[in-house]
Amino acid sequence: MDDSLFFTDQHLQVREMVRDFARTEIAPIARQHDAEARFPWTTVKRMADLGMLGVPWPEELGGAGMDYLSYILTVHELARVDASHSITCSAHTTLGTSPIMDFGTEEQKRRFVPYLAAGKVLGGFGLTEPGAGSDAGGTATMAVDKGDHYVLNGSKIFITHAGVGEIFIVTARTTPGHGNKGITAFIVCKPTVDAEAAAAVGTGHAPDLPWTRGVSAGKKEDKMGWRASDTRELHFEDAVVPREQVLGEVGKGFVQFLKTLDSGRIGVAALCLGLAEGAYDEARKYASQRKQFGRYIAGFQGVSFALADMATEIEAGRLLTYHAAWLKQHGKPHKLEAAQAKLYCSELAMRTTIKAVQVHGGYGYTTDYPVERMMRDAKVGEIGEGTSEIQRLVIAREILGDVVEG
Repeated sequence: MDDSLFFTDQHLQVREMVRDFARTEIAPIARQHDAEARFPWTTVKRMADLGMLGVPWPEELGGAGMDYLSYILTVHELARVDASHSITCSAHTTLGTSPIMDFGTEEQKRRFVPYLAAGKVLGGFGLTEPGAGSDAGGTATMAVDKGDHYVLNGSKIFITHAGVGEIFIVTARTTPGHGNKGITAFIVCKPTVDAEAAAAVGTGHAPDLPWTRGVSAGKKEDKMGWRASDTRELHFEDAVVPREQVLGEVGKGFVQFLKTLDSGRIGVAALCLGLAEGAYDEARKYASQRKQFGRYIAGFQGVSFALADMATEIEAGRLLTYHAAWLKQHGKPHKLEAAQAKLYCSELAMRTTIKAVQVHGGYGYTTDYPVERMMRDAKVGEIGEGTSEIQRLVIAREILGDVVEG
């Protein structure tokens, strides 16, 4: 892809900065953190210091003051080395912070965004429930209006940063029997479960946040991939949320999270694109060094054709992803393009990582090379923030309109 299509010199400087950080500071520790399923506090602190956790937010709110394309470049480049670090950046920015920026009052922005944009604490988004995954309109968590506050009861599952994070946007049903129109979004706060680790690195905990009584993290998920990313349940037991922490209009939560997920899909597309590129880079390097039958395996047609397919499909994924990002940055409709980018790149990551393992042969099945971790990390791209089936449904509705039922 011609860099001048989407990027300025500043974008390229951001790319080089993130690329260098990922190679020098993340690559050496990625395997160990994956093996131990340990959250990488030290490198996350460095990401905060470098402004990676607040790339698109204004400087007056603690952010880096850059644009959306710079943020997508950051997610992309981190994922070329490690998807767990990339999803930490993506979930924190798109899911944990952007709803407040998009739908919050000026007071809510001043109160919460500086903690998030500066990376002082991590944020998350509580939407998925045991009985409401792809059917997000089936939200069962209830919020009862008590006048000056709401009382929330229920639980969320598969929530990125549910344990390590402190500020969350969550959805709950405020009007039973009204379907999608009865869901409202709230801002809630809970202390990190890793207080000691956060204190050791100097980020991750803000004792002056308004803690929401009754909000707690559940068990940590033992995942196939993204193992260094924190994923847990989030519980609400008579959680008291002040009325001033209602996000946007009461009953508009469903519309809000649909808009949030449109943007989130571009971030996941960038992450999956980075995974595919990283696996391709590893496969090409290995094929150019490994000899069989007296010559480098890159010279065998079976391997060279696989690499050619990877390179071609990655180029298509780049164009889809950055086109969607460009549309969002310029305030243009991007629902269709975001879904197409997310669908294509998530499946691209799966295809490419499988091929990369195959190119490595038996070595690809061991932890001596990063491609096996990349393959495990790739699978969730086809599931999280809307499964591939949901993306196809979104695309079909956009291109066919009323012909598609629902």
